[in-house]
Amino acid sequence: MDERGAATVVVVALLGLLLVLGAALAVVGGIFAAHRRAQAAADLASLAGAAAVVDGRDVCGAAASVAAANQARLVTCVPHGREVRVTVSVKGPQWRGLSTGDLVGESRAGPAP
Repeated sequence: MDERGAATVVVVALLGLLLVLGAALAVVGGIFAAHRRAQAAADLASLAGAAAVVDGRDVCGAAASVAAANQARLVTCVPHGREVRVTVSVKGPQWRGLSTGDLVGESRAGPAP
């Protein structure tokens, strides 16, 4: 039996597997990056809200403005005394028309307890 070319089939199969794994890693990396972006936007928005409390400005307006500047959407803003809690969302990555959905970041800012 002639086995010439048998290695070609194995190599093609392995290349296909590597291609699928590479695409999966790219999606996971995109999800991780989007989550970090959401958390950074939440941190900055809560700090802006806390600064607005001190300055006597609109707390949630300041938080929403900073969230929007970071390509995020303010979902919740709860001022409580001098503390501000915010939740923001960012769009997750898409691959071939499939979306991972929105990713959320939460943060609290205010004076130390």
